[in-house]
Amino acid sequence: MKPSTHSTLPSGTGDDSPRQRRRPRTVDFLRLLAFTLSLGLIASSVLGQIHRTPDPVRRADLHRLAEIDRMVMVPMRDGVRLATEIYRPRNAEGPVPAIFWRTPYNFSPLPEPNLERPSALLKFGLDAIERGYAFVVQNERGKFFSEGDWEILGRPRTDGYDALTWIADQPWSSGKVATLGCSSTAEWQMGLAAMRHPAHAAAVPMGQGAGIGRMGPFHEQGNFYRGGALQLPMAVWLFGEQSTQRPTFPPDTSREDLERLATYFDLAAKMPQVDWKQALWHLPIQTLMESVGGPKGIFREFAARLPDDPAWYEGGLYHDDEPFGVPALWANSWYDLSVSPNLALYGHVRENADPEVRDHQYMVIAPSLHCNMYRLTNPLVVGERNFGDTDFAFDEMLWSFLDRFTKHEANGPEANGFEDRYARVRYFLMGDDRWKDAANWPPAGVEAMTFYLDSDGSANSAAGDGRLTADGGGGGADADRLVYDPGSPVPTHGGAFCCMGEHEPGSFDQRGVEARADVLVYTTEPFEEPLAVVGSIDVVLHVSSDAPDTDFTVKLVDVHPDGRAFNLDDTILRMRYREGFDRHVSMDPGEVYEVTLGPLATASVFGVGHRLRIEVSSSNFPRYDRNLNTGGNNYDESEWRVARNAVHHSAEHPSRIVLPVLDR
Repeated sequence: MKPSTHSTLPSGTGDDSPRQRRRPRTVDFLRLLAFTLSLGLIASSVLGQIHRTPDPVRRADLHRLAEIDRMVMVPMRDGVRLATEIYRPRNAEGPVPAIFWRTPYNFSPLPEPNLERPSALLKFGLDAIERGYAFVVQNERGKFFSEGDWEILGRPRTDGYDALTWIADQPWSSGKVATLGCSSTAEWQMGLAAMRHPAHAAAVPMGQGAGIGRMGPFHEQGNFYRGGALQLPMAVWLFGEQSTQRPTFPPDTSREDLERLATYFDLAAKMPQVDWKQALWHLPIQTLMESVGGPKGIFREFAARLPDDPAWYEGGLYHDDEPFGVPALWANSWYDLSVSPNLALYGHVRENADPEVRDHQYMVIAPSLHCNMYRLTNPLVVGERNFGDTDFAFDEMLWSFLDRFTKHEANGPEANGFEDRYARVRYFLMGDDRWKDAANWPPAGVEAMTFYLDSDGSANSAAGDGRLTADGGGGGADADRLVYDPGSPVPTHGGAFCCMGEHEPGSFDQRGVEARADVLVYTTEPFEEPLAVVGSIDVVLHVSSDAPDTDFTVKLVDVHPDGRAFNLDDTILRMRYREGFDRHVSMDPGEVYEVTLGPLATASVFGVGHRLRIEVSSSNFPRYDRNLNTGGNNYDESEWRVARNAVHHSAEHPSRIVLPVLDR
């Protein structure tokens, strides 16, 4: 293919983060140049440490090192053409393997670089070129210059498959293609991997949870639900992504014209500013998008679906009844919005894939936020918690993995020594604040330990008498009670989520939340020996309510000797779904139900003098939508009722938390 004569490269807007928004174009080239030069003077060791080489520097290096083809319109089987850019190493001798980066986000060079969050696309693109790979970037159908109508995940089983075939057939291609990306550039990779394309040599999905539909006990359906409750970060993300009304060019527009037009337009919408802290209070939830002037699209329909609606199984989501046909390096984060389903997905592939695939699954779990596993700073502060130096040479591991499965000289068993250098699982053990290796997940040596909820009847707030004990005899009162008013829900304060406007994810001191009377707090005595909790955590509650439907929430907390209480993970259960996510079963007033929430997930050491705590309530807003307690549809309702809820803990009703404790 003849290289394009115009080779402007994408800026930081073509990133992995759903929060990327169009920035105003700058006409002050000298200001940008001065900024670039000033950053270029920063010591290279610092830039390497925090992964913040500025976009203009990376772009200039790509200009120097790559042959670039812009606005290549790749045809799909139905005739729709997808806008694609190809970067090839200038000095390549013969065909090369390709890295495929497929995205719904804007990779135009026109918007101003995001100085706070440099482009992952440029980072990995330059890394690929320097290591002898071609780097192929493609917009999903219905996005920017790509033709067709947008669908979440962009038809991975057809468009993704056709794109791999096209790449493998190019004269510069060795026929081996690896998929790489985080968030929306990762979430489609599982659906493609289920197709077992012969050219799909390796996959590196990072922060891929929104591509998971049903996975074991999790019916999140692309992060729309958890425990049957709507996850409102998806609404914020869709505000900028679900537009079905957009400017387009005629389908017969030539590549030359599109190249020229791409220097004038990027077709990115400039969305209205929204105060999400206020906007997410809107009822009914189904009309949230209209209330903020958002685009027409899928949110209204998806908000009305059951968490196990058959329609979830007709799109691009990956489910636990599907095969998986490619070696993979999974990169997860403890404070990402779907770490538990991600861990369950890894287990599914390790247990169910063909042996040659099963034996080539690797996973890392960083203590970071969504898509920050390759942006680890020293020290790494996640919310308010300082984890120290967390760098683990992820880039070295990633490219060694890709070399192992894509390069001709790395085809033999252990050809480049990757298997000798890396364990199947590498995870960050919080509390000890160090990396650990394991042969599988959860690690060997984990044994169950149970703590039982107990109190003298006043577990309300951290000032109450709630406790976690090893004795399940129920020595105190039979139950604790809380009043849940949807008009005054428990506020979200940190957590494992992403992209929810001004609401910050991460680990924060929960003492302000724990001062509320509608939060039941149960805490162990201080530990005399360190307790390492590593793996999946089940919470079994015996609950009742005077409402026909309500929610119960659980948060796992590490209480430090000085009283600071840092969240580790949380979950929720909408009681109407306690018998299955494909049905709606009302509660009978006063009847006690046994329910299991979670599983939660963590790898955390509770040190000497620390205490383990769980918070139990009926809301965590706006992390999850509010249950209005009426027993009605909830998504189309604006009126609510107050629920009087109870958590029972006695010999007859042993509410408990079951912990995976690792023998260190």
